[in-house]
Amino acid sequence: MRHNTIPKNINPIITVEIVRDLSDGDLSDLCEVTEATIEGGGGFGWTSPPPRQMLERYWFGVLTIPERHLIVARMDGVICGAVQLVEPSRQNQAQIFAADLLACFVSPWARGHNIGHELMKIAENYAVEKGYTVLSLDVRETQTVAIKLFESVGFKKWGEKPNYAIVDGDTITGYFYSKTIAQPLNVTNPRIQNTVLKIANNTDF
Repeated sequence: MRHNTIPKNINPIITVEIVRDLSDGDLSDLCEVTEATIEGGGGFGWTSPPPRQMLERYWFGVLTIPERHLIVARMDGVICGAVQLVEPSRQNQAQIFAADLLACFVSPWARGHNIGHELMKIAENYAVEKGYTVLSLDVRETQTVAIKLFESVGFKKWGEKPNYAIVDGDTITGYFYSKTIAQPLNVTNPRIQNTVLKIANNTDF
């Protein structure tokens, strides 16, 4: 797998950006980090990595849905994490103020650089730019690293759902979080180059 050969630079170049299409290399990187995340007990609906072709169809599908925006992090040019901002459907006028965050993850080999925090903050900034005032997400109770991340950037748990998921035969409770947003957050890691807002302001999404 490609990520096993990535050099451990002391000061890697990290960028975060919205992507509207994926090169063959990007798609391969994204599938590999998805597989690593699933194997580590991360998000998504899968509990074990699906066939590669299914993952490729999933990511291409994300790019074709107008309400979904894929934000990726790169370390030295290689995709190492992602999050999706999901807007409400145009028919859902009652919840037009709220958007969802889905599948925020960072590959194990890229952790320790504050990338997860920056993905969340940049996704929040983009939601603010698009006029949303509330963000919501949900997570399995067993995903303690993700829960710590969400709470560290201000998400508050408002509810639980028993029988949320079944993993390895065990019934898992789901936690539901939300956050009221009002103004853009500062990127806290000076080595992370934020290109999201520039892309958002110059592209018709």
